[in-house]
Amino acid sequence: MKEKSIELLNKAIADELAAVHQYMYFHFRCDDLGYDLLSNLFKRTAIEEMVHVEELAERVLFLKGEVEMKVAHDVQKIHDVRKMLEKAAEMESDSVRDYNIWANECSKNADSVSKKIFEALVEDEERHYDQYDTEIDNLTKFGDNYLALQSIERSKNIASGKPTE
Repeated sequence: MKEKSIELLNKAIADELAAVHQYMYFHFRCDDLGYDLLSNLFKRTAIEEMVHVEELAERVLFLKGEVEMKVAHDVQKIHDVRKMLEKAAEMESDSVRDYNIWANECSKNADSVSKKIFEALVEDEERHYDQYDTEIDNLTKFGDNYLALQSIERSKNIASGKPTE
């Protein structure tokens, strides 16, 4: 019973760690390109995913399990902003699907606390998905002008002595 929950919680940790790595990579790339809005979005999401890792690990430890700090997959070296956003949306969508399934699995195993953790994660991941989907829509509507405006805004902030983050 609790072994299955520990297994699922550790799978979620691996997914969340992979997301942290991927989003930080996207953050660095967008920051280097001067796209502050997107850079900060990726960074904030990575930090939220780190909080998820902590919540999941605490539950594993409560269940007397071993926290496995494995990463589900390697970082994909994506340089195109649209492809970054599409990858992020795909990752969030996959997490929503998996966490819904895993919440139900925990419920079947009489582990309502782990079920609630997965349900809360679904809510966060759906919000992340929506943010990335909105950015994809903005790119579609405004094209490269959308990215150019972010670079111009950074230049204005630097010239006026304002912080870029």
